[in-house]
Formats: sequence, C-alpha cells, structure tokens
Amino acid sequence: MRLRHFGYLLVLTLGYVPWVARAAAQDRASFDAVSLDAALPLEKLAAQLATKRVVFIGEIHDRYDHHLNQLEIIRRLYELDPNMAIGVEYFQQPFQPQVDDYIDGRTPENEFLRATEYYQRWRYDYRLYAPIFRYAREQRIPVCALNVPAALTSAVGKVGIAGLSEKQRASLPREIEPADEVYKNRLREAFEAHPALGSDAFNHFVEAQLVWDEGMAESAAAYLNANRGRRLVILAGAGHVAFGSGIPKRLERRTNATYAIVLSSGEEIEPRMADYLLLSKKQELPPAGVFGVSLEEKGGECRIGTPSPGGAGEKAGLRKGDVLVAIDGQTIKTIAQVHLALWDKKPGDRVRVNVRRKRGLRAATERDFEVELAASPRPAGNPTNNAK
Repeated sequence: MRLRHFGYLLVLTLGYVPWVARAAAQDRASFDAVSLDAALPLEKLAAQLATKRVVFIGEIHDRYDHHLNQLEIIRRLYELDPNMAIGVEYFQQPFQPQVDDYIDGRTPENEFLRATEYYQRWRYDYRLYAPIFRYAREQRIPVCALNVPAALTSAVGKVGIAGLSEKQRASLPREIEPADEVYKNRLREAFEAHPALGSDAFNHFVEAQLVWDEGMAESAAAYLNANRGRRLVILAGAGHVAFGSGIPKRLERRTNATYAIVLSSGEEIEPRMADYLLLSKKQELPPAGVFGVSLEEKGGECRIGTPSPGGAGEKAGLRKGDVLVAIDGQTIKTIAQVHLALWDKKPGDRVRVNVRRKRGLRAATERDFEVELAASPRPAGNPTNNAK
C-alpha cells in the first residue's frame, strides 16, 4: 500500500535562506524571517538531495508523520537512483545479520522483531517504522544497523570512558572527538530532564552521547567505504543530526562525503539547524489492541499486575497475579514477548491467553481465556511500558 499524506507537507530550505541580522538594541525586535511562500516542491527536494552522498533525516521518535516523511523521501530517492542503502539508529550493530535476513526475505516480520530483540532494545511501537522496513524489503534496499550495543553506552553513562574495563574499551569507536560547547549546551537540556546521579553524571552523559554518535558515524563510514558510489540515507533522532554536530560532522571527518540534513517540524526552529525543514501535520497511529492490564516481570515470569476496571483483561476473567504462559501459542516470559505477540493486533481482535493461576494453598493450575482486545488508552507510538 502506498501511503500518501503530503498534500499538507511544506518544505523549507533552511540551509540556503539568508538569515536576517539580529537587531542589537534591546528595544528593537529580534527575529529571523523565512518566507513560507518559498516552499520547495518535493520533486525538487528529491533532486537536490540526490546530489548528496549522504542524506540525514531526523525524527521525533513517536511522531508518525515524521516516519511517513522519511518513507516518502526514501521512495523518491530510490526512484531517481536505486543504488542506495538506509542506515538506522533503531538496531544495534551485532544484529546486522538478522536485519539482512529480513530485508532479503529469509525471515518473516515477527521473527525479525524477535531476533533483533526490538522490544527489549528500542521499544517504540514498531508500527511507526513498519512501512519503511516493508518498503526496503520489497525493493531489496540494504538496511544498516548503525547503533552501538546498548550495554556499552549504558556503561559509559554510569562510569565514563575512563571507568570502562579493558574489554569494554576495545569496543569503543576508534575516534572520539570532544563535543563543542554548543552541542554540550543542547545535551545539558536533555540531561536536566533526568535526575542527577553524581558530580560526574553530566560528563558521563556527554561521553555516552559521543560514543553513540561516533559509533554510528564509524559504522556508516565503514559501509560507505565498502560500497563506493552508493548513497546512504540515515534515519536517527533529531538530536543526533541537528546542526550537524552529532553524527553528520563525525561522518564527514571519516569520509569527506557530501551530505544534507532534513528535519521535520516539532522542535523549535533555529538558524542552520538543518538544510531542509518539513512542515507536516501531526498524525497518530490507529489505536492498538491491548489487554488493559499492567504487567511485571518477576522470577523469570511475566505476571499481571492490576487489570483496568472494565478493561479487556478483566472482562475476559484475567486476575491480578496471573502468570502469563502463552498468547496465541507464543510462549511468554517477558513483557517484551507480550508486545511482540500483540504489536500488530487491533481493537476487537480476539487472542487466546494461557495463564497459570494459584489460589490459596492449592497447586497452581493453567487456564485458557479468550480476550477481545480493546483500544489502547495511551497515545500510540510512545515507548512501550509495563502496561498492555
């Protein structure tokens, strides 16, 4: 199915607009002006992007319209020249073989998500990304898993690069260039949204971000150097590409490849944050089908916490403390496996749920329930949590 939503997409060429000088006097207005009448047709945008070896398309992860924008640009670039690949933040480098298996048609979608540990490692609603990966599979467009292992960035965030073991340090990108002050200031805004963990917490946070950016740049550079003449479209969070100070300049340092940065609306607009800005209306995914229960992992089991009053689980007879054994025959031991079993289900779909229930001093017994899924009460697209 060919998704179309671009009747209201406006493209601004931020990188090429002459910015108005700021007034110095305090009693004068200070602003930058961009003419909205100077919107760039998508055909011309694609043609201009096609002159670059690398195209960065940033996103706010839970904005469905951002991913549809990415898909449309990928389509148009592929139609101009199919000699291209897609690099993504969403999968970590050790899972490249599993990504290849899906793109090459050797494994089905659910196996792809299971094998890449998608719901343990990325966790955003896969329906946001499914159209992109399905298009890549249909056209056999290579997809590169750019991200470094989560265990590495997590360790750096806790103890810093200096505190890593020798084995951990061997996994670091070979080059890590310090963050400039402007980039650090932007990172501080993100850091202050989290509780401080110690006097060195911010420095460790910056180092973890640098490992993240340099690792993806190194992985992308390796692909470009091994595939001369092929274009690479990189999809990543806006913070990794805006102003070029995350991945773009670190990739350029390694390859000298020409690049362009495309961002979608949703963040504050600032001069030189990107070459192009896509203005699109926010879209929500259709409601997902859910049990309406909270979940918890304990002792290698996935248990039902509290069913929502009147929710699908309560109506079907599920109770607090029930241990999930299987959903439609799929073994369940973790919350991630619940999301994997239900990610493509819609409200009104019926699933067979097998639970183990213990009552008083009696031995636990297994019971089967048929649950008619209800609509998700939370906004579609947010990171998966302990409710389903």
